[in-house]
Formats: sequence, C-alpha cells, structure tokens
Amino acid sequence: MVRNRFAVGAGLAVAGGAGVMLVALVAGPGSWWRGYVSEAGAAGQPYAMGYRFGLILLAYGVALLSRAVPRIGVLLLVAALLAGTSGVVSCSEGCPLPPYETTTPADVVHTAVSILGMAVLAAAMAVTWWTSARQVIRRLAAAALTLTVPLGAALGLMMLFAGRGATSAVLERVLLVVAVSWLVGTAVVSGVRAGRSASG
Repeated sequence: MVRNRFAVGAGLAVAGGAGVMLVALVAGPGSWWRGYVSEAGAAGQPYAMGYRFGLILLAYGVALLSRAVPRIGVLLLVAALLAGTSGVVSCSEGCPLPPYETTTPADVVHTAVSILGMAVLAAAMAVTWWTSARQVIRRLAAAALTLTVPLGAALGLMMLFAGRGATSAVLERVLLVVAVSWLVGTAVVSGVRAGRSASG
C-alpha cells in the first residue's frame, strides 16, 4: 500500500506539473509552437514563475515514482534532481545556445541538466524494458524508448547544426509528450499493481 501511495502521488504530480507548464507555455506571448519550451520560464516572461513551479512539481512526481518503482529508483531520482535544477536555474530570454548565439552560464547549466535529465530518463526506460517482470510495463517502456531515442537524437542534431527553429521546437514538444506519457503510464500501472498486491 505504501508503494501505491507513491505511485498515485507520482502520477498526479507529473500530470499536474506538465499541465501547469503547458498552460504557462500556451498563455505566453506569441505562438506556443515556436522556440524552446524552456523559454516560457525565462526571466521577464509573464508566466515564468508558473512554468518553473510546474517543472519543479513534475520533478517531485518523478522523485515519488522512484519510490514506487525501486528497480529504476536511482535513475528516476537522478532525473528528478536534474529536472528540479532545470526549473531553478532558468535560461535567459530566447534560451540562447552555442555555437549560434551568445550564452550565459545559466543557459549552459539549464541546457546541460535538461539534456542529461532526458538521457537518464531514457536509461530508466531501457532498464525497465529489460528487467520488468510485467509485460504491460515492458511494452510501455519499449514504446517510449523506441520514440525517445530517435526524437532525442534528431533534436540534438538540430540544436547542434541548425540551432533554434521550427523543427527543433516540434521535436522537443513531441519528446516531452512521450516522456510525460511514460512517467504517468508507469505510475498508473505501478499503482494498480501495488494496490492489488496489498489487497491480495
């Protein structure tokens, strides 16, 4: 039953955090399909604090999930810490990245922890795929990983060779939807499993 509470809390926190981030992104000035998602949390943006709160809430949900799924607990905890750091250390306006734009130390830190956090999350998907005893959890992880790896690679190449643009914006948003869907799905399935184990 304890794991069930962690799983339910994780699912709610991740979904809630992602929802708050989405509202801040959509409500901001300009098209929400342009630029990097993190631009919504940059200083001077009207809903920057809301976006950062949503990201920290999402990170808290990932940390809770680390308690519900101990097999990948360390990886999820590291991903949660990196996501929380990304929420605390925001990028500057436009989230400029080298080699095309002049960056600040905060921009570099924000980008580095965001990329590393996604890589650690992909590793958690892979470990789940290889080791989980439940077929539904393995399939969920396999589907998420199958999408995450090519999307992440394409986004990385776009950031490196083309810089900020419409294609990188779309790739980033799709990648984040996949990540959030996997986290919430894993929390739901783990919660049901824990609940049945406790009742049985």
